[in-house]
Amino acid sequence: MSITHIVSIANSLIEKVIMTTTQPAPAVSGSKSSLDKRAWGIVLFLFLFFTLNFADKAAVGLASVQIREDLGLSASQYGLLSSAFFWMFAIGAVVLSAALRKISYTWGAGLLMLSWVLCMAPLMVQTSFGVLVASRIALGFFEGPAHALCQSIVADRFAPERRAFAGAIVNAGSSIGPLIAAPTLTWVILTWHWHAAFIVLVAVGLMWLVGWFWFSERLPFRKSVSSLVGAKTDVDPNGHITVPFYRLLMLRSFWGLVMLSFAGYLISSLKVAWLPAYLREGLGYSASSVGTLVTLPYAVAVVVLLSAGMISGRLLRRGHSSRVARGYLTTAFLLFGGLSMIMFTRLDPGPLQLLLVVCGFAVNSVAFSVAFAGASDFLPAHQRVAFFGCIIAAYSVAGIVAPYVLGVIVDHAATPAEGYATGFLYVGITVCVLGVIGGLMLDPERARARLEALTKQYAAGAGR
Repeated sequence: MSITHIVSIANSLIEKVIMTTTQPAPAVSGSKSSLDKRAWGIVLFLFLFFTLNFADKAAVGLASVQIREDLGLSASQYGLLSSAFFWMFAIGAVVLSAALRKISYTWGAGLLMLSWVLCMAPLMVQTSFGVLVASRIALGFFEGPAHALCQSIVADRFAPERRAFAGAIVNAGSSIGPLIAAPTLTWVILTWHWHAAFIVLVAVGLMWLVGWFWFSERLPFRKSVSSLVGAKTDVDPNGHITVPFYRLLMLRSFWGLVMLSFAGYLISSLKVAWLPAYLREGLGYSASSVGTLVTLPYAVAVVVLLSAGMISGRLLRRGHSSRVARGYLTTAFLLFGGLSMIMFTRLDPGPLQLLLVVCGFAVNSVAFSVAFAGASDFLPAHQRVAFFGCIIAAYSVAGIVAPYVLGVIVDHAATPAEGYATGFLYVGITVCVLGVIGGLMLDPERARARLEALTKQYAAGAGR
């Protein structure tokens, strides 16, 4: 399937979404309809942005066998390489998210993509383990703020009841990226070499840059009030909230989001780093079969993610609280994934086990779309990117620890299959525990009420 074909399908999907999710515009609001189309067009580009974001993460996992053979790496060393991506991820999430608050979204997304291309460029040719590690560290630094930036752009352009679904479409790129990359890059790797996979990724990144600057609004480099022209709401519904940023980090809902997203990212990091190796070394599938089988969790994840976004919006429209529509819903999906993971570690290889593997690795992105939409329900717009950046910095620790620890467990087990089973059992239990605690702590209505009370206290103190 060509890139042109994929974009054509995506455009058709977006057009259907616009027709089914937007309210009929009055006859006098032709400009509003135009703004709707631009907003959904931005969603399409951000979806492609996330698609490449996760395709480049998947590339090292898909090439794990060749990389380990070429560089003579043990499972522990490969786990260290996989975790290297996250060493500077948290710093990038916080530092660059803060910097992006002052830059228009057009330039912010464009500069991030350019940085990714430059970080991947050294891997297009024969290289050393040190260069490979340095490239992954740098790439992680520049990918750190990507999710925060995308969610902030979506939140600026969509009302609360549509926000989760629009964010889910963007986050679907986290599954579509590896879904497209798995068979495509596996074929490239097996036909030529793992370096060729990064040549493909660099070329696609440059194509996205050209399309982005052609389509997006012609905004100045520095952000101004006019940067929000085209937002779905003319007034920020939480704009009246004015509290010091550190008070946001003291909210129960902040820590609830940290736990939910940490649980989701445990699954995400291991899916990218170890799922191909697990299918081959732990379950005994051939290299060509792995290229197909590894796509299944990503394909199901797209359905799960879009369904979760639609369910969340429907619950809000039917009068359910944001706590139910965001927090409890996310918990339900994470519990399902964690229990599936626990169960597949207890079964012998076969269709039932493979079904549970798919289920266990398909729910992770719900924590980054539905739950994050809950944060937008109580955050003032100008503090969203930095707030999301802090959450990303916290959950990125999962990406640092999980791939390396799993590699150590595999190295010290009697067999690779036993090591994978033990490691994923621990992960499944952790996901269930964090999912329940995080869902109970995330309460957007309570957080908003608390911030409004603090705003009045600070205003009263300033007036004395």
